[in-house]
Amino acid sequence: MLHPHLQSRMRRQEGFLPLPLLLLLILTAATGCNQPNSSSLSPSQDASLQSQQNGQPEEASKSATKLKVVVTFLPMYWFTKAVVGDLAQVEVLVPPGTEVHEYQATPGNVQAIATADVLVKNGLGLEEFLETTVKNAENPQLREIDSSKGIETIEESPTDGTEKAGASDDHDEAGNPHIWLDPVRAKQQVVNIRDGLITADPKNKVAYQANAAAYIQQLDTLDREFKQRLQQYSNCTFVTFHDAYPYLANRYQIQQVAVVEIPEDQLSPTDIQKTIAAVKQYKVKALFGEPGVDNKLLQGLSQDLNLTLRPLDALEFGPLDPQHYFTAMKANLQNLESACR
Repeated sequence: MLHPHLQSRMRRQEGFLPLPLLLLLILTAATGCNQPNSSSLSPSQDASLQSQQNGQPEEASKSATKLKVVVTFLPMYWFTKAVVGDLAQVEVLVPPGTEVHEYQATPGNVQAIATADVLVKNGLGLEEFLETTVKNAENPQLREIDSSKGIETIEESPTDGTEKAGASDDHDEAGNPHIWLDPVRAKQQVVNIRDGLITADPKNKVAYQANAAAYIQQLDTLDREFKQRLQQYSNCTFVTFHDAYPYLANRYQIQQVAVVEIPEDQLSPTDIQKTIAAVKQYKVKALFGEPGVDNKLLQGLSQDLNLTLRPLDALEFGPLDPQHYFTAMKANLQNLESACR
């Protein structure tokens, strides 16, 4: 018979593990409970886990693979975003509502271009800030898409009350740059943007083609609506205070007969005389200012001429939604139709 002290010692050895071994088993079990079985994960869950294990959030990992596109100003954003959908990151350089013609680039613009894959511009000398900005960005991998490629242009309109006086020095000699205000030319811009994006990102070719086709279909519908509603007002004449509308007028057979440039603070007697001369010479039916601009001076002038001052939108400010192009253009159509009656 064993000594009672020895029996007690053996029972402790049979029923309990040494403390170091016990701690090791506890830690192993805890670690095993926290590790999912990779064989039971879906592909998306497994990708998420791998991303987390690499120290990267899942969304950051996804966005890192997207094409990065910078565009110069709002209409280029609309057209580009309509084509890429959610397949690319799109950033606009010129804040909506800012004057594109006189824009001065910022260090943020340089940085955006330096890290971009693609740059989309209107072209035709509109973005005067761009050449130096691209040079300073030092991005040899950057692909530039000129959306005006292959588009027939119109000369700048005169600002002296005569119908044509050659190209202005304000823009490139290639012609007036406001091509996005003609739905038919806008279609070609979308095609140019689509083709440039496919070259830069061929794996998404099918999606880019489908998105562009849907937007172009809307542009075709808009074009038909303009034609149907303005065809009875052929040769309706109007004066503007921004040389943005010759393509729109030419497409639908109405006439922007003169552009009167006005100072920001007050109209001079010369400005008034130019406007009066144009109104009388061409039997002008309407004066058009731009929405969002203080038009008190023009309101006074329109009252003196017994003409209604209406807004005509150059589409250089507004929300980032690509559908706003159609909203703004339909408002332009309504104002043109009302003016020409």
